[in-house]
Amino acid sequence: MPLVSVVMPVYNSAVTLGASIRSVLTQTHSDLELLVTDDKSSDDSMDLLREFARQDERVLPESAPERGGAGRARNLAIERARGDYIAFLDSDDMWLPDKAERQIDFAATANTPLTFTSYYKVNADYDGESTDFVPNGRVVRAREHVDYRAMLIQDHIGALTAMYDRSVLGTRLMPEMRKRQDYALWLSIMRDGTAARGLPEPLAVYRAHRPGSLSSNKLSLIQYNWELYREHEHLSLPRSAQALAGAAWHSLRKARI
Repeated sequence: MPLVSVVMPVYNSAVTLGASIRSVLTQTHSDLELLVTDDKSSDDSMDLLREFARQDERVLPESAPERGGAGRARNLAIERARGDYIAFLDSDDMWLPDKAERQIDFAATANTPLTFTSYYKVNADYDGESTDFVPNGRVVRAREHVDYRAMLIQDHIGALTAMYDRSVLGTRLMPEMRKRQDYALWLSIMRDGTAARGLPEPLAVYRAHRPGSLSSNKLSLIQYNWELYREHEHLSLPRSAQALAGAAWHSLRKARI
């Protein structure tokens, strides 16, 4: 069976961390490693990680040498990975029990090294586990096929569902931006013509961020998208402006649905 390296950044996540870790350890595909980087948490996150590591050797936590943000924490974990596949999960989200198994099977037939899935969206205060999760109908649907041009306008890949094949792509790290690091990684993979394939089945659970958080501040995304287009994708001014206008329109349209 292929080894899956699951990358998880942690910062002050003690409240939700346990459910996230258990959702990985109870996967029907058990050949995996959970690479966790604690980004200098001030709560009990690291103590909890050490306890999980004591109980299950697949949990491999390390503390970041200094506070560097989620992108740097993910990269430190990716650099330690041994797996055939690199997958991602944040410390407040969860996988459904057969997520890894279903996605590996899908990746074997999808003819692309980058895959993703649909996922459920729940409120931030959801306090259950993935094993007892009852679908509530709020599903973010994965597109069947996404290419670079479509991704410039909108990030169609939920990071908690993404997985890439190291045997094809090698070890790919995230640009160390404060925001949109995952989006930048998908674009860098797809820039050379690689397309991503989406599995329509929802296989993960995303906790929506509360109003006022970094992820919920849509206006801040303009700044980060512009930085992404210009500094990482090296798009011209006209093409960057076109992509930004398209992204803003899609964000506004999504907010009205």
